[in-house]
Amino acid sequence: MTNKFRMGIDIDGTVTCPTALVPYLQKSFNKNFKYEDITEYDLSNVLNIPEAEIYQWFKTHEHDMYKFSPVHQGADHVLNQWAKHYQLIFISARHTYLNDLTIEWFKTHQVPYHQIELTGSHDKIETAKRLKVDAFFEDKLDNAIEIHEALQIPVYLFDTPYNQCVLPKGVTRVYSWEEVDRLVKQQFPHKKD
Repeated sequence: MTNKFRMGIDIDGTVTCPTALVPYLQKSFNKNFKYEDITEYDLSNVLNIPEAEIYQWFKTHEHDMYKFSPVHQGADHVLNQWAKHYQLIFISARHTYLNDLTIEWFKTHQVPYHQIELTGSHDKIETAKRLKVDAFFEDKLDNAIEIHEALQIPVYLFDTPYNQCVLPKGVTRVYSWEEVDRLVKQQFPHKKD
């Protein structure tokens, strides 16, 4: 049994680059669409398109988007260092039928993991609680706040145009993996096995 700190980490927009879906949106909806235009998480509001149409578009493109998403800058380097000292538990809203594709992405990009949990829902609280994570890393604003409030653990929110808001104490906005690495090493010094 390890006594390493357990890091709960979202995948999309956190370990993958948050700009990954922009080329797909440009091709399908508006060639001039920019990452900065995604000012909220709900794409139907951003694009002024019915939710059902966005859902269908997402289902059509999700395999390619997930397969070809680039790594968030610095994530692979930091996570390779963390894997020696922390338990890396990835908790994603992806559906379980994407499990093989997800594992393949981690292997292709040489991003280490100890466990991957695909919840099929943005509600990650129960999974994070069951897996006893000590901290959480997220890009979705309401998830970050709800996880912190429910579990009373530090949450690090990766800055994006769609998560702008004043954050409660306990949720820290971060701008890079290098920055979060410094903060985590201060707050979670390496334990001895």
